[in-house]
Amino acid sequence: MPSVQEIAFLKDSAAKAFEPRHRQIINYNIDKYDTAVQIGLSHFHHIENSKRKAHIIKWRVMETLDKLLPEFESNFVQKGGKVIWANDADEAREEIWKIMQRSGAKTVVKSKSMTTEEIDLNDFLEKKGVKTLETDLGEYIVQLLGQKPYHIVTPAMHLSLQDIAELFHQRFGTPIDASAQELTLKARELLREPYTSADVGITGGNFLIADTGSIAITENEGNARLSTTFPKIHIAIVGIEKIIPSLADLDLFWPLLSSHGTGQRLTVYNSIIGGPRQADETDGPEEMYVVLLDNGRTDLLAQKEQRQGLYCIRCGACLNGCPIYKNVGGHTYHTTYSGPIGSLITPHLRGMEEFKHLSYASSLCGKCSEVCPVKIDIHQMLLLNRRDAVSKGIVAKTEKLAWKGFTFAITKRKMIDLFGGKIKNFLLRRFFRKAWGKHRKLPELAEKSFSRQWKERGR
Repeated sequence: MPSVQEIAFLKDSAAKAFEPRHRQIINYNIDKYDTAVQIGLSHFHHIENSKRKAHIIKWRVMETLDKLLPEFESNFVQKGGKVIWANDADEAREEIWKIMQRSGAKTVVKSKSMTTEEIDLNDFLEKKGVKTLETDLGEYIVQLLGQKPYHIVTPAMHLSLQDIAELFHQRFGTPIDASAQELTLKARELLREPYTSADVGITGGNFLIADTGSIAITENEGNARLSTTFPKIHIAIVGIEKIIPSLADLDLFWPLLSSHGTGQRLTVYNSIIGGPRQADETDGPEEMYVVLLDNGRTDLLAQKEQRQGLYCIRCGACLNGCPIYKNVGGHTYHTTYSGPIGSLITPHLRGMEEFKHLSYASSLCGKCSEVCPVKIDIHQMLLLNRRDAVSKGIVAKTEKLAWKGFTFAITKRKMIDLFGGKIKNFLLRRFFRKAWGKHRKLPELAEKSFSRQWKERGR
Protein backbone atom coordinates (compact mmCIF):
# COMPACT_ATOMS: atom_id res chain seq x y z
CA MET A 1 0.00 0.00 0.00
CA PRO A 2 1.25 3.53 -0.73
CA SER A 3 2.25 5.53 2.35
CA VAL A 4 0.21 8.51 3.54
CA GLN A 5 3.03 10.79 2.37
CA GLU A 6 3.07 9.21 -1.09
CA ILE A 7 -0.69 9.62 -1.52
CA ALA A 8 -0.43 13.28 -0.46
CA PHE A 9 2.46 13.90 -2.85
CA LEU A 10 0.69 12.36 -5.83
CA LYS A 11 -2.51 14.27 -5.12
CA ASP A 12 -0.86 17.66 -4.53
CA SER A 13 1.64 17.39 -7.38
CA ALA A 14 -1.13 16.47 -9.84
CA ALA A 15 -3.00 19.62 -8.82
CA LYS A 16 0.00 21.99 -8.75
CA ALA A 17 1.50 20.87 -12.05
CA PHE A 18 -1.59 22.08 -13.91
CA GLU A 19 -2.17 25.30 -11.98
CA PRO A 20 -1.31 28.05 -14.51
CA ARG A 21 -0.68 30.86 -12.04
CA HIS A 22 1.66 28.74 -9.90
CA ARG A 23 3.58 27.68 -12.99
CA GLN A 24 3.85 31.30 -14.15
CA ILE A 25 5.15 32.60 -10.80
CA ILE A 26 7.65 29.82 -10.15
CA ASN A 27 9.05 29.84 -13.69
CA TYR A 28 9.37 33.65 -13.64
CA ASN A 29 11.24 33.60 -10.31
CA ILE A 30 13.50 30.68 -11.24
CA ASP A 31 14.32 32.27 -14.62
CA LYS A 32 15.52 35.37 -12.75
CA TYR A 33 17.74 33.20 -10.57
CA ASP A 34 19.10 31.29 -13.57
CA THR A 35 20.14 34.55 -15.24
CA ALA A 36 21.82 35.82 -12.08
CA VAL A 37 23.59 32.51 -11.44
CA GLN A 38 25.05 32.39 -14.95
CA ILE A 39 26.59 35.81 -14.36
CA GLY A 40 27.83 34.74 -10.92
CA LEU A 41 29.51 31.60 -12.21
CA SER A 42 31.34 33.59 -14.89
CA HIS A 43 33.44 35.19 -12.14
CA PHE A 44 35.16 31.86 -11.41
CA HIS A 45 38.41 31.32 -13.28
CA HIS A 46 37.72 27.56 -13.45
CA ILE A 47 34.41 26.59 -11.87
CA GLU A 48 34.89 22.83 -12.37
CA ASN A 49 38.16 22.85 -10.43
CA SER A 50 36.47 24.74 -7.57
CA LYS A 51 33.60 22.25 -7.47
CA ARG A 52 36.00 19.31 -7.57
CA LYS A 53 38.02 20.75 -4.68
CA ALA A 54 34.86 21.32 -2.63
CA HIS A 55 33.79 17.72 -3.31
CA ILE A 56 37.14 16.39 -2.08
CA ILE A 57 37.02 18.51 1.09
CA LYS A 58 33.51 17.28 1.84
CA TRP A 59 34.57 13.68 1.19
CA ARG A 60 37.42 14.12 3.69
CA VAL A 61 35.00 15.63 6.20
CA MET A 62 32.73 12.58 6.09
CA GLU A 63 35.72 10.27 6.49
CA THR A 64 36.93 12.16 9.59
CA LEU A 65 33.65 13.39 11.09
CA ASP A 66 34.43 11.61 14.36
CA LYS A 67 37.56 13.77 14.76
CA LEU A 68 36.33 17.10 13.39
CA LEU A 69 33.22 17.38 15.55
CA PRO A 70 35.10 16.91 18.87
CA GLU A 71 37.71 19.38 17.59
CA PHE A 72 34.97 21.93 16.98
CA GLU A 73 33.46 21.28 20.41
CA SER A 74 36.78 21.66 22.20
CA ASN A 75 37.62 24.96 20.49
CA PHE A 76 34.10 26.34 20.96
CA VAL A 77 33.96 25.42 24.67
CA GLN A 78 37.32 27.14 25.26
CA LYS A 79 35.66 30.41 24.21
CA GLY A 80 32.87 29.98 26.74
CA GLY A 81 30.28 28.37 24.47
CA LYS A 82 28.33 25.21 25.21
CA VAL A 83 27.72 22.32 22.81
CA ILE A 84 24.63 20.11 22.93
CA TRP A 85 24.59 16.80 21.04
CA ALA A 86 21.08 15.91 19.87
CA ASN A 87 20.39 12.45 18.47
CA ASP A 88 16.98 13.36 17.11
CA ALA A 89 14.36 16.09 16.91
CA ASP A 90 12.85 15.25 20.30
CA GLU A 91 16.20 15.61 22.06
CA ALA A 92 16.95 18.88 20.28
CA ARG A 93 13.59 20.39 21.22
CA GLU A 94 13.82 19.27 24.85
CA GLU A 95 17.36 20.63 25.29
CA ILE A 96 16.31 23.97 23.82
CA TRP A 97 13.29 24.05 26.10
CA LYS A 98 15.55 23.46 29.14
CA ILE A 99 17.54 26.56 28.19
CA MET A 100 14.28 28.52 27.85
CA GLN A 101 13.05 27.34 31.24
CA ARG A 102 16.31 28.16 33.03
CA SER A 103 16.33 31.68 31.64
CA GLY A 104 12.58 32.28 31.87
CA ALA A 105 12.52 33.14 28.15
CA LYS A 106 9.17 34.04 26.62
CA THR A 107 10.15 35.54 23.26
CA VAL A 108 12.39 34.31 20.43
CA VAL A 109 13.64 35.86 17.21
CA LYS A 110 14.81 33.41 14.55
CA SER A 111 16.95 33.67 11.46
CA LYS A 112 18.64 31.49 8.83
CA SER A 113 17.61 28.05 9.99
CA MET A 114 16.16 25.16 8.01
CA THR A 115 17.09 22.85 10.87
CA THR A 116 14.47 24.49 13.11
CA GLU A 117 11.92 23.68 10.41
CA GLU A 118 13.26 20.14 10.35
CA ILE A 119 12.54 19.66 14.06
CA ASP A 120 9.26 21.67 14.06
CA LEU A 121 10.65 24.00 16.69
CA ASN A 122 8.19 26.85 16.11
CA ASP A 123 5.12 24.71 16.83
CA PHE A 124 6.82 23.19 19.85
CA LEU A 125 7.71 26.55 21.40
CA GLU A 126 4.30 28.07 20.63
CA LYS A 127 2.64 25.21 22.54
CA LYS A 128 4.95 25.99 25.47
CA GLY A 129 3.81 29.62 25.44
CA VAL A 130 6.94 31.05 23.81
CA LYS A 131 6.33 33.64 21.09
CA THR A 132 8.55 32.85 18.10
CA LEU A 133 9.10 35.33 15.28
CA GLU A 134 10.79 34.63 11.95
CA THR A 135 12.92 37.59 10.87
CA ASP A 136 14.04 36.57 7.38
CA LEU A 137 11.57 38.40 5.13
CA GLY A 138 10.65 35.28 3.16
CA GLU A 139 10.24 33.19 6.32
CA TYR A 140 8.27 36.02 7.95
CA ILE A 141 5.86 36.10 5.00
CA VAL A 142 5.19 32.35 5.03
CA GLN A 143 4.83 32.46 8.82
CA LEU A 144 2.12 35.11 8.43
CA LEU A 145 0.38 32.78 5.97
CA GLY A 146 0.74 29.76 8.27
CA GLN A 147 2.80 27.94 5.65
CA LYS A 148 6.12 26.12 5.54
CA PRO A 149 9.04 27.42 3.43
CA TYR A 150 8.60 26.66 -0.25
CA HIS A 151 12.29 26.70 -1.20
CA ILE A 152 15.57 26.14 0.64
CA VAL A 153 16.92 29.60 -0.19
CA THR A 154 13.78 31.57 -1.11
CA PRO A 155 10.98 30.53 1.26
CA ALA A 156 8.30 32.65 -0.47
CA MET A 157 9.30 31.92 -4.07
CA HIS A 158 5.75 30.75 -4.86
CA LEU A 159 4.30 34.20 -4.14
CA SER A 160 4.19 37.21 -6.44
CA LEU A 161 4.65 40.82 -5.39
CA GLN A 162 0.89 41.22 -5.71
CA ASP A 163 0.29 38.30 -3.31
CA ILE A 164 2.61 39.80 -0.69
CA ALA A 165 1.13 43.30 -1.12
CA GLU A 166 -2.36 41.89 -0.53
CA LEU A 167 -1.15 40.02 2.57
CA PHE A 168 0.45 43.15 4.08
CA HIS A 169 -2.64 45.20 3.18
CA GLN A 170 -4.88 42.76 5.07
CA ARG A 171 -2.57 42.43 8.08
CA PHE A 172 -0.98 45.86 8.42
CA GLY A 173 -3.00 48.26 6.30
CA THR A 174 -0.31 49.04 3.73
CA PRO A 175 -1.47 50.16 0.27
CA ILE A 176 -2.88 47.35 -1.84
CA ASP A 177 -0.46 48.30 -4.62
CA ALA A 178 2.59 48.79 -2.38
CA SER A 179 5.99 48.44 -4.05
CA ALA A 180 8.64 45.95 -2.96
CA GLN A 181 10.56 48.76 -1.27
CA GLU A 182 7.48 49.89 0.68
CA LEU A 183 6.78 46.34 1.82
CA THR A 184 10.38 45.88 2.93
CA LEU A 185 10.29 49.13 4.91
CA LYS A 186 7.08 47.99 6.61
CA ALA A 187 8.64 44.67 7.54
CA ARG A 188 11.68 46.49 8.93
CA GLU A 189 9.38 48.68 11.04
CA LEU A 190 7.54 45.63 12.38
CA LEU A 191 10.66 43.61 13.16
CA ARG A 192 12.99 46.23 14.60
CA GLU A 193 11.54 46.31 18.12
CA PRO A 194 11.37 42.51 18.61
CA TYR A 195 15.14 42.27 18.02
CA THR A 196 15.86 44.50 21.00
CA SER A 197 13.32 42.91 23.34
CA ALA A 198 13.62 39.18 22.54
CA ASP A 199 14.98 36.90 25.24
CA VAL A 200 16.59 34.39 22.88
CA GLY A 201 17.94 34.49 19.33
CA ILE A 202 17.91 31.24 17.36
CA THR A 203 19.80 30.69 14.10
CA GLY A 204 21.16 27.90 12.01
CA GLY A 205 24.65 27.85 10.60
CA ASN A 206 25.89 27.51 7.05
CA PHE A 207 29.19 26.04 8.23
CA LEU A 208 30.79 24.77 11.42
CA ILE A 209 34.51 25.59 11.47
CA ALA A 210 36.52 22.95 13.32
CA ASP A 211 39.88 24.67 13.81
CA THR A 212 38.42 27.90 15.27
CA GLY A 213 35.34 26.51 17.02
CA SER A 214 33.10 28.97 15.18
CA ILE A 215 29.92 28.99 13.11
CA ALA A 216 29.64 30.84 9.82
CA ILE A 217 26.36 32.44 8.77
CA THR A 218 25.76 33.92 5.33
CA GLU A 219 22.76 36.16 4.55
CA ASN A 220 21.53 39.18 2.60
CA GLU A 221 19.33 41.03 5.08
CA GLY A 222 21.35 41.47 8.28
CA ASN A 223 18.70 39.88 10.46
CA ALA A 224 20.98 37.05 11.56
CA ARG A 225 23.38 39.62 12.97
CA LEU A 226 20.55 41.36 14.81
CA SER A 227 19.19 38.04 16.10
CA THR A 228 22.59 37.05 17.49
CA THR A 229 23.60 40.45 18.89
CA PHE A 230 20.70 41.82 20.95
CA PRO A 231 19.25 38.79 22.81
CA LYS A 232 21.11 37.61 25.90
CA ILE A 233 21.09 34.01 24.66
CA HIS A 234 22.02 32.74 21.19
CA ILE A 235 21.21 29.16 20.19
CA ALA A 236 22.55 27.85 16.88
CA ILE A 237 21.05 24.58 15.60
CA VAL A 238 23.29 23.00 12.98
CA GLY A 239 23.39 19.60 11.30
CA ILE A 240 26.57 17.64 12.02
CA GLU A 241 27.37 17.42 8.29
CA LYS A 242 27.89 21.20 8.04
CA ILE A 243 31.40 21.05 9.46
CA ILE A 244 34.48 22.10 7.47
CA PRO A 245 38.06 21.59 8.65
CA SER A 246 39.45 25.12 8.53
CA LEU A 247 38.58 28.81 8.44
CA ALA A 248 40.58 28.96 5.21
CA ASP A 249 37.99 26.70 3.54
CA LEU A 250 35.46 29.53 3.60
CA ASP A 251 37.51 31.13 0.82
CA LEU A 252 36.10 28.36 -1.39
CA PHE A 253 32.72 27.56 0.11
CA TRP A 254 31.32 31.07 0.61
CA PRO A 255 31.68 32.06 -3.08
CA LEU A 256 30.37 28.66 -4.23
CA LEU A 257 27.32 29.02 -1.99
CA SER A 258 26.50 32.59 -3.00
CA SER A 259 27.11 32.16 -6.73
CA HIS A 260 25.04 28.97 -7.03
CA GLY A 261 22.33 30.20 -4.67
CA THR A 262 21.71 33.78 -5.79
CA GLY A 263 24.32 34.59 -8.42
CA GLN A 264 26.26 36.91 -6.10
CA ARG A 265 30.02 36.91 -5.78
CA LEU A 266 29.45 36.98 -2.05
CA THR A 267 26.33 37.53 0.02
CA VAL A 268 25.89 40.92 1.70
CA TYR A 269 26.46 39.77 5.29
CA ASN A 270 28.89 37.02 6.27
CA SER A 271 29.40 36.45 9.98
CA ILE A 272 31.77 34.22 11.93
CA ILE A 273 30.59 33.73 15.50
CA GLY A 274 32.78 31.97 18.02
CA GLY A 275 31.06 31.99 21.38
CA PRO A 276 29.40 34.42 23.78
CA ARG A 277 30.50 38.02 24.30
CA GLN A 278 34.05 38.29 25.65
CA ALA A 279 35.23 40.77 28.27
CA ASP A 280 36.76 43.11 25.67
CA GLU A 281 33.73 43.00 23.31
CA THR A 282 30.90 45.53 23.24
CA ASP A 283 28.06 43.38 21.94
CA GLY A 284 26.92 39.80 21.57
CA PRO A 285 25.03 37.29 23.74
CA GLU A 286 25.87 36.47 27.33
CA GLU A 287 25.36 32.76 26.59
CA MET A 288 25.81 30.84 23.35
CA TYR A 289 24.85 27.26 22.59
CA VAL A 290 25.43 25.14 19.49
CA VAL A 291 23.07 22.20 19.07
CA LEU A 292 24.75 19.56 16.90
CA LEU A 293 21.85 17.77 15.25
CA ASP A 294 22.01 14.19 14.02
CA ASN A 295 18.34 13.34 13.33
CA GLY A 296 19.10 10.57 10.84
CA ARG A 297 22.33 11.96 9.41
CA THR A 298 24.47 9.12 10.78
CA ASP A 299 22.03 6.67 9.16
CA LEU A 300 22.78 8.33 5.83
CA LEU A 301 26.50 8.40 6.69
CA ALA A 302 26.34 4.62 7.10
CA GLN A 303 25.17 4.30 3.47
CA LYS A 304 28.56 4.32 1.80
CA GLU A 305 27.15 4.81 -1.69
CA GLN A 306 24.62 7.54 -0.80
CA ARG A 307 26.47 9.48 1.89
CA GLN A 308 27.30 12.07 -0.76
CA GLY A 309 23.93 13.57 0.16
CA LEU A 310 25.61 14.95 3.29
CA TYR A 311 27.97 17.06 1.17
CA CYS A 312 25.11 19.47 0.42
CA ILE A 313 25.70 23.15 1.30
CA ARG A 314 22.00 24.11 0.79
CA CYS A 315 22.47 26.46 -2.14
CA GLY A 316 19.18 25.47 -3.81
CA ALA A 317 20.73 25.13 -7.28
CA CYS A 318 19.34 21.63 -7.84
CA LEU A 319 15.81 22.83 -7.05
CA ASN A 320 16.08 25.63 -9.60
CA GLY A 321 17.35 23.24 -12.25
CA CYS A 322 14.91 20.37 -11.66
CA PRO A 323 12.03 20.05 -14.16
CA ILE A 324 9.94 18.20 -11.55
CA TYR A 325 10.36 20.91 -8.91
CA LYS A 326 9.56 23.62 -11.46
CA ASN A 327 6.22 21.94 -12.12
CA VAL A 328 5.06 20.65 -8.74
CA GLY A 329 6.71 23.19 -6.42
CA GLY A 330 8.14 22.86 -2.93
CA HIS A 331 5.09 22.31 -0.74
CA THR A 332 4.05 19.11 -2.50
CA TYR A 333 7.07 17.25 -1.08
CA HIS A 334 5.79 17.65 2.51
CA THR A 335 9.39 17.73 3.72
CA THR A 336 11.79 20.36 5.02
CA TYR A 337 14.19 19.74 2.14
CA SER A 338 12.43 19.57 -1.20
CA GLY A 339 13.62 19.12 -4.77
CA PRO A 340 16.32 16.65 -5.84
CA ILE A 341 18.46 16.92 -2.70
CA GLY A 342 15.38 16.48 -0.52
CA SER A 343 14.36 13.43 -2.56
CA LEU A 344 17.82 12.00 -1.94
CA ILE A 345 18.24 12.62 1.80
CA THR A 346 14.67 12.55 3.18
CA PRO A 347 14.16 8.75 2.83
CA HIS A 348 17.24 8.31 5.01
CA LEU A 349 16.46 11.10 7.49
CA ARG A 350 12.75 10.30 7.92
CA GLY A 351 12.34 6.69 6.81
CA MET A 352 12.40 4.85 3.51
CA GLU A 353 8.93 3.36 4.14
CA GLU A 354 7.23 6.77 4.23
CA PHE A 355 9.36 8.66 1.72
CA LYS A 356 10.71 6.20 -0.85
CA HIS A 357 8.36 7.73 -3.42
CA LEU A 358 10.43 10.93 -3.52
CA SER A 359 13.29 9.03 -5.14
CA TYR A 360 10.94 8.40 -8.07
CA ALA A 361 10.03 12.10 -8.34
CA SER A 362 12.80 12.66 -10.84
CA SER A 363 13.20 12.54 -14.61
CA LEU A 364 16.84 11.44 -14.08
CA CYS A 365 17.89 14.10 -16.61
CA GLY A 366 21.03 14.78 -14.55
CA LYS A 367 20.56 18.56 -14.34
CA CYS A 368 20.71 18.42 -10.53
CA SER A 369 24.11 16.73 -10.61
CA GLU A 370 25.34 19.13 -13.28
CA VAL A 371 24.59 22.29 -11.27
CA CYS A 372 25.64 21.03 -7.82
CA PRO A 373 28.56 23.13 -6.47
CA VAL A 374 30.04 20.17 -4.59
CA LYS A 375 29.48 17.66 -7.40
CA ILE A 376 26.99 15.37 -5.65
CA ASP A 377 25.91 12.72 -8.16
CA ILE A 378 22.29 13.28 -7.17
CA HIS A 379 20.47 11.45 -9.95
CA GLN A 380 22.65 8.38 -9.47
CA MET A 381 21.95 8.49 -5.71
CA LEU A 382 18.21 8.54 -6.45
CA LEU A 383 18.61 5.34 -8.47
CA LEU A 384 20.41 3.76 -5.52
CA ASN A 385 17.55 4.79 -3.23
CA ARG A 386 15.13 3.06 -5.61
CA ARG A 387 17.30 -0.04 -5.57
CA ASP A 388 17.35 -0.07 -1.75
CA ALA A 389 13.57 0.30 -1.55
CA VAL A 390 13.17 -2.79 -3.74
CA SER A 391 15.84 -4.84 -1.96
CA LYS A 392 14.22 -4.07 1.42
CA GLY A 393 10.83 -5.13 0.11
CA ILE A 394 9.28 -1.68 0.54
CA VAL A 395 7.26 -1.94 -2.66
CA ALA A 396 3.76 -3.22 -3.39
CA LYS A 397 3.35 -6.76 -4.74
CA THR A 398 1.46 -5.40 -7.74
CA GLU A 399 4.40 -3.14 -8.56
CA LYS A 400 6.81 -6.07 -8.37
CA LEU A 401 4.60 -8.18 -10.63
CA ALA A 402 4.16 -5.34 -13.09
CA TRP A 403 7.90 -4.82 -13.47
CA LYS A 404 8.55 -8.55 -13.75
CA GLY A 405 5.98 -8.77 -16.51
CA PHE A 406 7.39 -5.71 -18.27
CA THR A 407 10.96 -7.08 -18.05
CA PHE A 408 9.86 -10.44 -19.41
CA ALA A 409 8.01 -8.86 -22.35
CA ILE A 410 10.49 -6.13 -23.24
CA THR A 411 13.42 -8.54 -23.49
CA LYS A 412 11.64 -10.84 -25.92
CA ARG A 413 10.79 -9.50 -29.37
CA LYS A 414 8.20 -12.23 -29.95
CA MET A 415 6.24 -11.05 -26.90
CA ILE A 416 6.30 -7.44 -28.08
CA ASP A 417 5.05 -8.41 -31.53
CA LEU A 418 2.50 -10.93 -30.26
CA PHE A 419 -0.35 -8.41 -30.38
CA GLY A 420 -1.09 -5.82 -33.04
CA GLY A 421 -1.76 -2.12 -32.64
CA LYS A 422 -5.53 -2.50 -32.15
CA ILE A 423 -5.16 -4.80 -29.17
CA LYS A 424 -2.35 -2.73 -27.68
CA ASN A 425 -4.41 0.45 -27.98
CA PHE A 426 -7.35 -1.30 -26.30
CA LEU A 427 -5.12 -2.43 -23.41
CA LEU A 428 -3.71 1.07 -23.00
CA ARG A 429 -7.15 2.67 -22.90
CA ARG A 430 -8.52 -0.03 -20.60
CA PHE A 431 -5.76 -0.28 -18.01
CA PHE A 432 -3.46 2.76 -18.29
CA ARG A 433 -5.72 5.75 -18.98
CA LYS A 434 -5.71 6.86 -15.33
CA ALA A 435 -1.94 6.44 -15.00
CA TRP A 436 -1.40 8.61 -18.08
CA GLY A 437 -3.18 11.51 -16.35
CA LYS A 438 -6.48 13.24 -16.96
CA HIS A 439 -4.85 16.22 -18.67
CA ARG A 440 -3.15 14.21 -21.42
CA LYS A 441 -4.53 12.22 -24.29
CA LEU A 442 -3.31 8.64 -24.63
CA PRO A 443 -1.15 8.11 -27.72
CA GLU A 444 -2.46 5.89 -30.48
CA LEU A 445 -0.06 3.10 -31.38
CA ALA A 446 0.57 2.21 -35.01
CA GLU A 447 -1.36 -0.75 -36.44
CA LYS A 448 1.90 -2.56 -37.17
CA SER A 449 5.06 -2.65 -35.08
CA PHE A 450 8.24 -1.02 -36.34
CA SER A 451 9.98 -4.38 -36.73
CA ARG A 452 7.12 -5.76 -38.82
CA GLN A 453 7.12 -2.69 -41.08
CA TRP A 454 10.89 -3.02 -41.39
CA LYS A 455 10.60 -6.65 -42.53
CA GLU A 456 7.77 -5.94 -44.94
CA ARG A 457 9.86 -3.27 -46.66
CA GLY A 458 12.63 -5.80 -47.10
CA ARG A 459 15.19 -3.94 -45.01
